[in-house]
Amino acid sequence: MSTPLLTRLRDEFGAVRAALPANVIAAAARQEALERLCALGLPATREENWRYANLRVLERARFTPAAAEAAMPALPEPLSGFARYVFVDAELRAQAPAPPGVTVRSLRAPGAPTNGWRFGSDLPETRLALLNETFATDAASIEVRAGADAPGIELVFVAATGAQNGASYPRVRLALASGARLTVVERHLGAADAQSLVNSAVRVELAPNAQLTHYRLQHGGARAAWFDTLTAELAEAARYDLLAVSAGALAARSTVHARLLGAGAELTLSAAALGEGQQTHDMYALSEHRAPRTRTLETFRGIASGRARVAFNGKITVGENAPGTDSRQSLRGLLDGAEAEVDLRPQLEIYTDEVRCSHGATAGKLDENMLFYLLSRGLAPEVAQHLLKWAFLEDVIARIALPDLRRQIELALIGQMSEAATLKELL
Repeated sequence: MSTPLLTRLRDEFGAVRAALPANVIAAAARQEALERLCALGLPATREENWRYANLRVLERARFTPAAAEAAMPALPEPLSGFARYVFVDAELRAQAPAPPGVTVRSLRAPGAPTNGWRFGSDLPETRLALLNETFATDAASIEVRAGADAPGIELVFVAATGAQNGASYPRVRLALASGARLTVVERHLGAADAQSLVNSAVRVELAPNAQLTHYRLQHGGARAAWFDTLTAELAEAARYDLLAVSAGALAARSTVHARLLGAGAELTLSAAALGEGQQTHDMYALSEHRAPRTRTLETFRGIASGRARVAFNGKITVGENAPGTDSRQSLRGLLDGAEAEVDLRPQLEIYTDEVRCSHGATAGKLDENMLFYLLSRGLAPEVAQHLLKWAFLEDVIARIALPDLRRQIELALIGQMSEAATLKELL
């Protein structure tokens, strides 16, 4: 495929190819990723699973990596008991000693071995991982040894450079050996005024009986564009608890592709999105059941206010070798404005018997009865509306088991809403 945009993409890669670190991704692998991406083409809204995403930013983006020369910004308070690693424009800037049982490496560090990992999958919706593989300048590799019950890891990615000066390519591999346990907090932040472009890629590998709790908070700058691809493979009896909150950025799109490959593997996906003004938040999640007695529990809560658009497209497939599968989807959206839009699309494909699968999706306005009740108790209309919106998101936020993190996320979400000062006092 050849288009002016793909031609420019090739030219930009050619201009920086020699300077890209081979330890992070070998030169041949970068070239291969670029060729595959150009053959597939960049995503377009005419494709069914990209129709709700805001892709206009890709038409005017500069794809070469940002220089990572920005000063260290102010960061949220560290979480107690967590080792923090900070990346500015996707390059490691500050780190703590690795916890016992955990190996944390920056692949850009001197002496780091060249890796052969591939991010993304054969799913067309994950092809922006190829763009990450073409240009990434650093990568965090986190490995947990067998049987280790490891202390937590906190990854903070800050996009500080405007898109006119280059893009940011966060890249993370999480690999847990048999029986290992780990909690990871992954934050994506942005400079308030920077019109940043972020294209993140995450790869999760869970061996038998491994358990990963993964919290992801996207709170990019108000003018930023954030694209993300996460792929996960779960072996026998592995458990992956993924909780994602999207509140920042002007345009945000996240793709999740999970393969449940071993008997008894379990995925719990909980996601919340808050769109204000003209924001667009879009998430596509595919969970593939390829083994018996696997389980997916999927919950989404999204609010669109003003002229915002919030979308969630969740697909669960049950293969012929996956009898005993249990899958449940609960997707709900809340509209707050005549021009707001919520798009929910639950999908099930089942190729075997003896399964228990259900899904439900609803979108509507604020509950008028509850609003009347709050108004009758003397609350101002604006405060009452925002309390109801807050309660709607709590279906997901209340699942955060870390009190300090939950409070930080609550304050971040409140900060997105008007009447923020009043809500802080009430909560």
